[in-house]
Amino acid sequence: MELCSIASGSSGNCICVGTEESHLLVDAGISGKRIETGLNSVGLKTSEMEAILITHEHIDHIAGLGVLARRYGLPIYGTQGTLDAVRSVKSVGKIDESLLHPILPGQEFQVGDMTVHPISISHDAADPVAYLLQTDSRKIGVITDLGTYDDALVEKLQGMDILLLEANHDVRMLQTGSYPYPLKQRILSDRGHLSNVLSGQLLGRLLHDRFRAVVLGHLSKENNYAELAYETVRLEVSMGENPYKGDDFPIYVAKRSEVSQMICA
Repeated sequence: MELCSIASGSSGNCICVGTEESHLLVDAGISGKRIETGLNSVGLKTSEMEAILITHEHIDHIAGLGVLARRYGLPIYGTQGTLDAVRSVKSVGKIDESLLHPILPGQEFQVGDMTVHPISISHDAADPVAYLLQTDSRKIGVITDLGTYDDALVEKLQGMDILLLEANHDVRMLQTGSYPYPLKQRILSDRGHLSNVLSGQLLGRLLHDRFRAVVLGHLSKENNYAELAYETVRLEVSMGENPYKGDDFPIYVAKRSEVSQMICA
């Protein structure tokens, strides 16, 4: 299996996950043109995608969804709450109802040769989910827009080979920054976003001997930067109650406007 970040950040998100046989997109939060260009840069085409999995209806996850649906007729999967909310976003435009496929958290489904496991998460959206994608021998997780986590969620996320994990903000930068107070409180809440510290702590609970790589994603443009996210997560892993150190596996940081390398498991 393999993962590539086409874009990841507070201004737009689109992740490609696939195998030798099939690929799909998780979210389409940038323009259709940027998605096409990004996929082309790693030898893929939008028309080859098996589906688009939507995590939730915020515009940084669906901005290009309508264009891709109308241009390529790609199946779109999301919870009923998410699909209903997408229908009300005027900028997305009209999407053929036959392309919309409601899913249930906890109920797996098949896309190409991948089994998809949607998992409920805590975020201020209608019915948001994260996704685990699995073949017989490999598992990839795309876990962003996560306000908090508990032992039950940690248990569901075990055994991944590659993980794209939110590291949205540095708490001190957010608290002293220019955001309005209500927005700061929203981001810091249990229905907001994971800080660098919480991201590192969660990662420490998911590591195992066969873990291949983590990609830190959904970084805030105003309240974070790549080096800080990298060092904070690395330090939290090394200091945590686990047998691993931050240097034991690759840590990548996804960028808002650059396509990542293809990371393989």
